[in-house]
Amino acid sequence: MILQGPRRVQQSVFHHKLPNGLTLLGERMPWLESAAFTLMFPSGTCREPSNLPGLAGMTLELAQRGAGPFSSRDVVERLDYLGAERSSSVSTFHTNVSMACMARVLYPTLEVAAAILREPHFPEDELEEVRQSALLELASIEDDPAQKCFKELKHLRYGEPFGRSALGTLEGIEAISHRDCLEFHDRNTRPEGAVLSIAGNFDWDEWIKEAEKLLGSWSGHACAEPGPVESISAKTHIPHDSQQTHIALAYNSVPYSHPDYYRSRGVVGILSDGMSSRLFTEVREKRGLVYAISASSHSLKNCGSVLCYAGTTSARAQETLDVTLQTIRSIADGIAPDELSRLKSRVRTSLVMEQESSNARSSQIAYDWIHLGRIPSRAEVLAEIEQLTCESLLEHFQQTPPSNWTLVTIGPSPLEFNEASNA
Repeated sequence: MILQGPRRVQQSVFHHKLPNGLTLLGERMPWLESAAFTLMFPSGTCREPSNLPGLAGMTLELAQRGAGPFSSRDVVERLDYLGAERSSSVSTFHTNVSMACMARVLYPTLEVAAAILREPHFPEDELEEVRQSALLELASIEDDPAQKCFKELKHLRYGEPFGRSALGTLEGIEAISHRDCLEFHDRNTRPEGAVLSIAGNFDWDEWIKEAEKLLGSWSGHACAEPGPVESISAKTHIPHDSQQTHIALAYNSVPYSHPDYYRSRGVVGILSDGMSSRLFTEVREKRGLVYAISASSHSLKNCGSVLCYAGTTSARAQETLDVTLQTIRSIADGIAPDELSRLKSRVRTSLVMEQESSNARSSQIAYDWIHLGRIPSRAEVLAEIEQLTCESLLEHFQQTPPSNWTLVTIGPSPLEFNEASNA
């Protein structure tokens, strides 16, 4: 199947499903000399046993330490020889393995990725090294209060099992055994529900043949996912002896799959995209309250939220929270044409930049398919943005006002916050 839309060179998105349930997706970008692919499979933190948070991340790390015909050292040396860039991560619902390379070495690079997915060695003698690496990464968050604030916000807002961090917990990491990793991989690394997306300079028919050769005999049905995600209204304070206070705030919005998503995203853009955005202008520039402030859209399947962060001095933390809330609510007073114009310009720029990154595009294709079951073209996205008006954004904000607030603060003293009870 080929889905087409106008672009610099005509945009074509390909789709093919293997008999084992693996979905292949692709978008040709023939003006590039590179290609990138993303393997996304349903092996996220929400599938971890409740007593073993951190298992998904440790399983992924151990799986990359030798696979198929490659030893642990061979994996690194082979990818270095091919000049391939590798990244991997664990999210709430999925594990992702991405690689980018020159088009001429695409298939040898896929061979390494397929081996990691299907034939990991899981060397038992490297488990402790993986564990120590996970513990160091977990400990490092104590030196990054902003990251810790968001970690705690997501856990408080989404609860168990959806609010888990890929970093895990000290108790969970220390309890994970070699057998736990083997069983987690076997239970969750399945082709059904998995996506292999590619973007860049490649031949689609040849790509299908190579994917069938390397992944066609991969088998297994995906385990059932936990129930729908629900946001939780709550607040907590984490005492920390410091001259700074970190504030993480969340409120209800619409998820990525919602028909009104682009209006919702537009409102967030007015609040936080760029140094002319409302939060940056009102909270930082005019009042000098913060050294960092931001807001972003966040989706977990059916549940959408806006996540906000502010870093400030402890002496001005209460004022920072109050002004941040006032600025969010100020959307109800209307949106200026110049704010909308800047938003649209930023989106146009990001779409142009995306055309030059096979890595970004392969990840976006996979994300779209998982969340939407289809791939919106750039022309479609641009049309959605172009049709936004000041009136339509205001209408959306009035119809779905901020509610169901969640607040996490890290600093010497808790802050007064009654919005959750009267929203």
